Formats: sequence, structure tokens, C-alpha cells
Amino acid sequence: MSVGLPARVGPNGPLAEPGNLGPGWVGFDYAAAFDCPVRIVNDAAMQALGSYAGGRMLFIGLGTGVGSALIVDHVLIPLELGDLHFEEGSVSDMLGRRALEKEGKKAWRKAVSALVPPLQRAFLADYVVLGGGNAKHMAKRLPPGVRLGNNLTAFRGGYRLWGIDDVQTLKANGKMRHAAPPNAWRVL
Repeated sequence: MSVGLPARVGPNGPLAEPGNLGPGWVGFDYAAAFDCPVRIVNDAAMQALGSYAGGRMLFIGLGTGVGSALIVDHVLIPLELGDLHFEEGSVSDMLGRRALEKEGKKAWRKAVSALVPPLQRAFLADYVVLGGGNAKHMAKRLPPGVRLGNNLTAFRGGYRLWGIDDVQTLKANGKMRHAAPPNAWRVL
């Protein structure tokens, strides 16, 4: 089973409780509960995996907060761009669901359009994929080099997750193993 979680994830599962979900994610025995091997990554990283079409891609998930990941030549790098702070607040404060509701769609779209191109340049990304539940509000006016993702690509990401050696497989009772043979994918 593949699990995408809106939190920082390490080799043994979640490193912290997700801010927007209830407690109980850290230390939970997923493999025993589901009675099958489990691989867990950040939810934005999972959607990025499914959205990737080669080269250098920056993924920005616009939802309750802001999730992010960078993929460079099949190397997945989970990011926490939502935690970057400016005078106006964090990126999640400026582009998350609360900002959309408070500022309205027009101002929120303007903020997204203002922040995405500098991030694309900073990461030398060939293209940016905007995903997450609020990305649909950007459909009419995308900056150059930006395309919309789809939440369904997380399913493809979950499948691709099983082809990455660097992601540990959680087994019942906390035992881990690497199930995949060596291939081109890596996670940093």
C-alpha cells in the first residue's frame, strides 16, 4: 500500500503529526493495521511523482497549506516551501486555503502568479506543476512554463513509489526492507 501524508516523512514513517489532521500518525504500525507492506511519503511528493514527465520539475500543491517537491532527472526531493517566511507571512499563509477564502480568488490568483515564476527560476525548473485541491482556481491564467496537475496523478505516484529503492517498505512489527530492484529513481 502507498500512503501520501501531509507531513514530513522519514524512513520509518511520519516525523511529525500532520497539522491539519488528527493525532496518531507518528509511531502507528501501518503495515500491521493494513496487513500488507506499506510505503509512506509526503502527499505532495506522491503527486509530484505522478505528475513528472522528465527533466527538472517543481511541484507546488495548493491546498489547505502549500506542499512542494522537486524532481530532477528521476531524483525526488521533498521540499517544505510552505514554511518559507516573508513579511506577509509564510508561503502557506499567502497561498493556502485560508488566504483564498480571506482574499478572494482574484487576489489569491495574483499572489500565486507572483510567487511561482521566481520559484521556477530559483530551482532552475524546466516546468512547474500546480496540484492540490485549489489548483483548479488557476486554470484560466497560468504563468508561462506552468501547467495544472490533477489529484488523480497521486495514484500514479503511489505506483511509481514502489520502484524507488530509497523508500523503505514498512513491514508488520516495524521491520523494514527494500522491495524494489535498483532503477533510475532516487529520493533524497
